[in-house]
Amino acid sequence: MTKKKILIFIDWYLPGYKAGGPIQSVSNLVEHLKNEFEFSIITRDTDYCESKPYPNVKSDQWNKLQNGVNVYYFSKDQLTRSNIRDLIDKTEFDAVYLNGIYSLYFTLFPLYYLRKKKKKRIVIAARGMFAESALGVKKTKKRIFLSCIKILKMFDDVLFHATTENEKNEIQKVLEKKTKVKVAGNLPQKANVENVPKRIKSRDLVRLINVARIAPEKNLLYALQVLKGVKSSVEFDFYGPIYNLEYWKECENAINKLPSNIKVCYKGSIEPERVLDVMRDYHFMFMPTRGENFGHIILQSLMIGCPVIISDQTPWKQLYEKNIGWDISLENTEEFAKTIDSCVLMNQTDYDQMSNSAFDYAQQYIHNPEISAQNRALFL
Repeated sequence: MTKKKILIFIDWYLPGYKAGGPIQSVSNLVEHLKNEFEFSIITRDTDYCESKPYPNVKSDQWNKLQNGVNVYYFSKDQLTRSNIRDLIDKTEFDAVYLNGIYSLYFTLFPLYYLRKKKKKRIVIAARGMFAESALGVKKTKKRIFLSCIKILKMFDDVLFHATTENEKNEIQKVLEKKTKVKVAGNLPQKANVENVPKRIKSRDLVRLINVARIAPEKNLLYALQVLKGVKSSVEFDFYGPIYNLEYWKECENAINKLPSNIKVCYKGSIEPERVLDVMRDYHFMFMPTRGENFGHIILQSLMIGCPVIISDQTPWKQLYEKNIGWDISLENTEEFAKTIDSCVLMNQTDYDQMSNSAFDYAQQYIHNPEISAQNRALFL
């Protein structure tokens, strides 16, 4: 049986990792479904916020990755509207998967040309861009953009991919109720974690980890302000690329004002393949994010038996009831601090129970066949 051919446009892709979630979402989708569909991916030849091309990648031509997937890496000089049009004309495909709604080269130009092609299924992954928290950033520009899109009817006759029912409602609220939307949960990373790592949990210290780009939406500064109110001994290590220098200076200033019982260390960026191994050394993930459409790093933390302390602005809810962590309102800084203090005092038995619960919960999500079926349906 001939496989359906899926053409994917995305601003950044493997071996890049600094753009975070979207790269993870698409690479997971490809890994899970590559035996059923033939994927071809069009992207840039640089990572997020980088100007130097990837080593061992041939720019402006198709490259076959180790997993058999073809990827076309555009150089900055050759990334033009006409070259995108020519590449679309020369590539065989049955359906197209676009990531996000604002990218000029990887959503809007492709969408303009693709709409002229009859019988081609066009799927747009919303990637949380219709959430109120996301629309509130650069609000005026986004309002003008969406008004123009509606006038030009650019999103007519496309299918939107939402990862939750809530996101589906957000899309239809911003666009129109009749906008076509399919819900398909994000597929998890394929990883073989067979057992929960054994962590020693004394009652006088807790080790926290945060893995996210350093930008306002990830709320590192808020996390540091929370730690200022923690009375117990805490070690907090955080990883991720510095996206916003002005914000990073604020974070550095906050670090310098922390009390002596709080030890903070910035560990730089971390490659995706190292994340699970690094997390083995920490007791809890601490990430009071302003909002996540999915939060791959949250699932990865649970996968390795590392419970999470996060905000209530993600799809991961009622964590305390499940004994896998906490989801706390950002309006309650004191509750975050009290929770971290309680984590320090947690004994080995209670910690092991929570760690095992986190691992078991992640395993149930990973092996849920319904999520694969939902993603498969996007292209059928």
